Amino acid sequence: MRQFIFLLLTAALLAGATRRGAAQTTQPFGFEHKAVAKVVHGTDTLRNAWAGGLNSPQFSNIDLNGDQQPDLYLFDRATTRSMTFLSVASGAGRAWQYAPEYEALFPSGLQGWVLLRDYDCDGRPDLFTYGNGGDIRVYRNVAGANGQPNFQLTTNQLTYFDPAPTGGNVNITTGGYNLPAIQDVNGDGRLDILTYDFASTSPSINYYRNSTTTGCGGLAMVEETNYWGGITACLSGCTGFAFAPDQCRAEPRPSHTGGFNLEVVDLDGDGDLDALTARDNCAELISLRNDGTAQLARMTAAGMNLNFPAGTTPVRLPNFPSAYLVDVTFDGRPDMVVAPNLYDNTDTVDTRASVQLYRNTSAAGVPAYAFQQNNFLQEGMLDVSEAAAPTFGDLTGDGLVDMLIGGTSRNTPNQRYRATLSFYRNVGTASKPVFQLVTNDYLGLSSRHLVAIKPALVDLNRDGKLDLAFTSTQRTVNSAGTITDAAVPLSVMLNTAPAGQAAAFGAATTLGTISTWVNDAPCFTDVDGDGIVDLLLGTNLNSSDIPGASLRYYRNSGVGNLGQSFTLINSDYGQIRTSDGSRPGNLHPVVADFDGDTFPDLLTADGSGEVRLYSNFRAQTGAFLPRTDLFFNPLLGQFQNSRFGTVSRARFAPAAADVNQDGSPELYLGMEAGGVLSFGVRSRVLAATPATTALPLQLYPNPAATTVTIEAPRPIRFTLLDITGRVLRRQAQAQRTHTLSLTGLAPGVYLIRCETEGGEQAVKRLVVQ
Repeated sequence: MRQFIFLLLTAALLAGATRRGAAQTTQPFGFEHKAVAKVVHGTDTLRNAWAGGLNSPQFSNIDLNGDQQPDLYLFDRATTRSMTFLSVASGAGRAWQYAPEYEALFPSGLQGWVLLRDYDCDGRPDLFTYGNGGDIRVYRNVAGANGQPNFQLTTNQLTYFDPAPTGGNVNITTGGYNLPAIQDVNGDGRLDILTYDFASTSPSINYYRNSTTTGCGGLAMVEETNYWGGITACLSGCTGFAFAPDQCRAEPRPSHTGGFNLEVVDLDGDGDLDALTARDNCAELISLRNDGTAQLARMTAAGMNLNFPAGTTPVRLPNFPSAYLVDVTFDGRPDMVVAPNLYDNTDTVDTRASVQLYRNTSAAGVPAYAFQQNNFLQEGMLDVSEAAAPTFGDLTGDGLVDMLIGGTSRNTPNQRYRATLSFYRNVGTASKPVFQLVTNDYLGLSSRHLVAIKPALVDLNRDGKLDLAFTSTQRTVNSAGTITDAAVPLSVMLNTAPAGQAAAFGAATTLGTISTWVNDAPCFTDVDGDGIVDLLLGTNLNSSDIPGASLRYYRNSGVGNLGQSFTLINSDYGQIRTSDGSRPGNLHPVVADFDGDTFPDLLTADGSGEVRLYSNFRAQTGAFLPRTDLFFNPLLGQFQNSRFGTVSRARFAPAAADVNQDGSPELYLGMEAGGVLSFGVRSRVLAATPATTALPLQLYPNPAATTVTIEAPRPIRFTLLDITGRVLRRQAQAQRTHTLSLTGLAPGVYLIRCETEGGEQAVKRLVVQ
């Protein structure tokens, strides 16, 4: 089947890629999530290796596929990304399987927080979320196809009725940082809302009671009290509370301000709800026992537990823990999952192991939480903590494609975040790759105190060996804890090992003619078709004469010292813009022949979360024409735009590689949350009318190891390209027979494109062993 597709692609190239043959007709192609390679840590094969990582996940149960099993919906606050996991049968009972196709069922543009709660008692969880200015937005879950969720907006501003002074509806406001509790507080079967007063310097808890009189289905709220439980959070520290009738003491210099998380659950089985609460910049999850009733809550100092849960490892997350009561152990009982609820991680949380699972071991109504693990779901993901940036190449000399991932993580407890390279060796086969983690600090770069490293494996000095180039950021922290980031010049480490041997990188040097800034991203590719790799740099650098947030094209002359061979040709190459016309921050480019026409395509990702493809970008001028509906959703049967979050500070890092050596490059997308997404190329149908001037061409032997003979009935010129469309070698002298040396070529699939003086053409695939 693969050979048949290649023949179709070749016919298409002959028909129209050079505009000399008959017209070409194509169906849409794009990408589909696919676990191309297995990933192994130690002896464990990661179940959800390519899920993209977690930073600040919020958890809710929902049946996604209509099989009557509770699945999982996650909203990551730090990246504003929705994630979906199915409960599936496994050899050990049931397990969680990443299922990205269901993410499209949820509203786009979600921010702040998302909780799924059934307010209309139809058995389908509805969606409550943050609205502009701290309002509460509500979507009702109506019956969808095959039992799938279908969310319809109910209100952008959930309100309560305020009788004074003249009566009217007022917005329920949670503030920008608080996470409310949405539960049936008084036991009448209707959802109520509890939230800290965001506007107070000593916040108490507002209780909005659902006063709907027609049973389920309504959201008619009244403010029952602004002092629920008689609790006031004092700003004297992480555990400071005052209980009625006491008040907080005035603090001339409060040690804490900011957000509060809140969840309620009956911890002691007395029929009323107790509170679980935490605040930002604090590690404790505090339980507050309700010694009152469901209708009139009353908390006291005697009922406060700073080491919750009792009898097991208490919750301690470095910053802003939040509790979610969801069944994740498949026993029908709600467990407790605790995760940081941060907008941004300021070097405080190791987000590779930050989701704590407390299993509910009680068969009765009173929960009993037992600590089980500190990396729930994360243990099955490839995750370098933050700002993953992958690159691929054979680093061991065995002919298999290995993987390096730049990231920012904490490898030493109580240490600040530092950039590292994680090295994954391919221990599988050419067609069935398996990435085995070798080290998470390849080349010892953590000692350089960098962050946000973005690597590229590329042959810069044209000696047939992969060199290492990378951009990075220098981070300093003063005695007050203030973080300052500064750009580091683009660095190069040349490969000094003999050809065909494991890479040995020399000392880092810099490319002196290239200006960089924080979070810049390099892509080395042959832009002008001269066979020498140039540089496309996604940059945030801004100056009075050259605007920032653009793609810059540096041409490589290939002459003289490498550090001085790059010259800026275009400071706004392709005039890349987001969908709203703005310049893209944290722009990251990659080039490969994704659509199979032998011409390189440009793909970009940036902080807007948009992924754009510019087909055959070399042939475009001025403002490049993008395509954005690139990702095929098998659940909906259509191509869609990317849905990876919309945080402007996010750093996405696309990379292309033919890891399984099937002749088609895969797309890998490094995520802000520290993981990587993996996509295969999907082509529906590529039909073409055979070109009347197609040239008979022979390659032998094929596969080949040392040399290959190219033979045609008339004199030809030829070009050798790799699977990304990069020109590797070119023979301009026309003759009937050529002998091509394969020295220095890594095993894999290549393309040979031939042309006669009269314009006849042929393209053949060459397999190098």
